[in-house]
Amino acid sequence: MEKLLSKVFVSRLEDLPEKLGKTVIIGELELAVFKLEEGKVRAIENRCPHKGGVLAEGMVSGEHVFCPMHDWKISTRSGKVQEPDTGCVQTYETEVKNNEVYVIVPGK
Repeated sequence: MEKLLSKVFVSRLEDLPEKLGKTVIIGELELAVFKLEEGKVRAIENRCPHKGGVLAEGMVSGEHVFCPMHDWKISTRSGKVQEPDTGCVQTYETEVKNNEVYVIVPGK
């Protein structure tokens, strides 16, 4: 059975702060959306798997975000926490078209 996906507009590209997160609510999902240094946009689940820290409030370095609560380093590409810590957050595909940022999420 195929999963239905929805493409949801979240922001204009120029309205996303570089190397900072933005909290985006899509239905029951709470995402952290990041515009990285080289202009790539990433979207991940907005809660650290350790203690639920809000990842949109974390520091961004390269393709990683550091949880603001306990400094866990999380890949915005894979969602994996850097060792020796363990865990993972859900990642979501993004698309930028005509300077508009979209996140691909499970549909109905």
